[in-house]
Amino acid sequence: MNDEQASGENDEKSWFNKLTHLFQNGPQSRTDLLQLLREAQKNELIDEDALSIFEGAIKVADMQARDIMIPRSQMAVIKSDAPLSEILPILVESSHSRFPVVGEDKNELLGLLLAKDLLPLLMNTCNDNFDLKSLLRPAQIVPESKRLNVLLREFRENRSHMVIVIDEYGDVAGLVTIEDVLEEIVGEIEDEYDTDEDNFIRKISARDYIIKALTPIDDFNEELGTHLSDDECGTIGGLVTRKLGHMPQRNEEVTVGSCRFKILKADNRRVHLISLQLINED
Repeated sequence: MNDEQASGENDEKSWFNKLTHLFQNGPQSRTDLLQLLREAQKNELIDEDALSIFEGAIKVADMQARDIMIPRSQMAVIKSDAPLSEILPILVESSHSRFPVVGEDKNELLGLLLAKDLLPLLMNTCNDNFDLKSLLRPAQIVPESKRLNVLLREFRENRSHMVIVIDEYGDVAGLVTIEDVLEEIVGEIEDEYDTDEDNFIRKISARDYIIKALTPIDDFNEELGTHLSDDECGTIGGLVTRKLGHMPQRNEEVTVGSCRFKILKADNRRVHLISLQLINED
C-alpha cells in the first residue's frame, strides 16, 4: 500500500469515526453540526447545494417573521371599496396572486383576495353588482416574533401561502409569503423577471429590457449606447435610488435621459431588478 492510499483510508476512517460519534452522542451545538456537515461536503458525501440547504434550514430556526417580511409601506393592497376597473390594473402590474384587502387604512385588514377568484367576473360583461367582500378569503395573522421554522410548518399544515404580520400594538407591520421563507433556505427562487447569473441585461424587445440593479453603468452604456453618468454612483440600482431620493419600492418609476426605469423587485434593503424602456428624448 502506498502513502497516498494510506492517507485516503485514514481520511475515510476519520470521517467514519466522526459520523459514528454524531449518531452515538449527538452534536453538542449547532456549530458542531455545521462543522460536521461542511466536512461531509469536503469529503464529497454531500454536494455544495445540499450543504447550502442544510445551512439555510439551520439559520431559519433562529429567524423571525420581522426579519424577512415585506414592510407595510411596500405591500400591494386593494381597498375594499375599489371598483373592478381599479383592481384589475393592480393585479396586472404587481404580478402577485394574493392581495390583502383593507378598509379605510392598511391596519383595517378585511381578508385576502386571490386573483383567480376574479377570473369568472372577466367573462361577465356586466359587473354592476360587483361585491369585492364576497370574494375574500380569511387572512392568517402572525406576530413579528413568529419563528420562521414554525411558520413554514404552519404554511404546510394550513395549505396557505401568505400571512399578515402584526406588531405589538396589533397594527399591520408587513406580510410574509411561503416563497420568502423557502428562499432563506434554498436561495432566491427565480421568476419570470430573473436574468441568468452572468447576464446583467436581458433584452425583451427592441426597446424593452430587464436589468439587474448591480449592472455597472459603464457596461450599461456600452451595451445600450446610452450616456448615463457614473460620477456619483457605479450601478444602475444606485443611479435609480439617487434619482428617486429614497429606497425604491416595487412599481416606482423614474426617467433618466432616454431611459425610463421601473422597479420590478426590491426589498427594504436594496433593489434587485429593474425594467428599462428606451424612449425618445424631447
